[in-house]
Amino acid sequence: MTPQSQTASRAVSSALLSELRDLLGDRLSTAPAVLEQHGRDESYHRPYPPDAVAFARSTEEVSAIVKACAAHRAPVIPFGTGTSLEGHVAALQGGVCIDLGQMNRIVAVNEGDLDATVEAGVTRKQLNEHLRHSGLFFPIDPGADASLGGMAATRASGTNAVRYGTMRENVLGLTVVLADGRVIRTGGRARKSAAGYDLTRLFVGSEGTLGVITEVTLRLYGIPEAISAAVAAFPTVEDAVNTVILTIQSGVPVARIELLDEVQMDAVNRYAKLDYPVQPTLFFEFHGTTRGVVEQAERVQAIAAEFGAGDFRWATRPEDRNRLWQARHDAYYAARALRPGAKGWATDVCVPISRLAECISETKDDIRKSKLLAPIVGHVGDGNFHLSFVVDPDDPEEMAEARRLNERMVMRALALGGTCTGEHGIGYGKLDFLSAEHGEAVDVMRLLKTALDPDNRMNPGKVIRL
Repeated sequence: MTPQSQTASRAVSSALLSELRDLLGDRLSTAPAVLEQHGRDESYHRPYPPDAVAFARSTEEVSAIVKACAAHRAPVIPFGTGTSLEGHVAALQGGVCIDLGQMNRIVAVNEGDLDATVEAGVTRKQLNEHLRHSGLFFPIDPGADASLGGMAATRASGTNAVRYGTMRENVLGLTVVLADGRVIRTGGRARKSAAGYDLTRLFVGSEGTLGVITEVTLRLYGIPEAISAAVAAFPTVEDAVNTVILTIQSGVPVARIELLDEVQMDAVNRYAKLDYPVQPTLFFEFHGTTRGVVEQAERVQAIAAEFGAGDFRWATRPEDRNRLWQARHDAYYAARALRPGAKGWATDVCVPISRLAECISETKDDIRKSKLLAPIVGHVGDGNFHLSFVVDPDDPEEMAEARRLNERMVMRALALGGTCTGEHGIGYGKLDFLSAEHGEAVDVMRLLKTALDPDNRMNPGKVIRL
């Protein structure tokens, strides 16, 4: 028996398991394979399986599960699709994992008001497929087909954030089950409100540490009249980043600007069987009217030419654009494929866009000196970039070097006025960096945590160290 399973076996009593079986029947699982699946995410972080997995189908069931766990003082860990990257779903103290995947009902779509309410287990692709004939779409695209409840809980963003914002800007309201089982509804469908504390923003990004999100009300947008995409290679990373900076400063309303360095482009070419130049490369997408898209593209092409860009490769047909962006979304797996058998350690920071070139350049210098394999990708339109260390987790020297470079990158970003994570979140992987970033403000976060979860049962060990 492993240390973590010994800890977990003390977290959930046989009485609680019996109570949950009475409630859920065969939707309560203690099968080892199910526990293992629900104790890990997409990251390199060590997995910690829960004692049991409860497959909920309604807010009322989630409330009943949480109340039972509260009575038996057992930890609760919400689970969406398991695509997080900082150990968010690891059951560090054992307990009951609540899988929300079966809560996948689209409750309402209000086309005239451009909003929709969905259960937490609805995925972004599922929602957009449902909206396909309405002329509307939901733009937040973190790459993985994550659940919308999980995206709200981790304050996700992605490739479209430069134009449409993050989950923070696109969640209008939530249904949340608190640590004692009470159900509250925050926000609403009105586009603005001055009524009381903004509890919606409190729970968006709380990573399951304050409550379990069971429903989300979201902003929707009209599908643009015209969309075009382009790819351009640059002599250096600095040239590519300076193109991004000037594009943003010029007020061009570009929808997506993604950077892949030369190492990542080599990986993408191999993985997706493409033939792009192995150079620092920007992926662009433009949304708007037919004429507006042309004007945006012409302006950006002229800016890129000033910084030595090669010919733009255009993709206007949906199938070509989808192939291009699928290659971008597969970057993490492409990087891992460069070293079969290795694991990926994905990390991210975000800085003011004027400091982006400096931060990326110094980070690449560190990588060159270390000889680690670590491609860079980034949602550079908003100053956010990602580093994917491709490492052997059983090699102590490699892991120590990756930790050192990760810390240098994070502290560099903080010194430049940035943040330790633009979109991955804190989980248990970046706990120490949160304190480095926010200082005494972490004490205020701790007060909020203990007020809403005095027994520290809601996803314990994440975000705030108690």
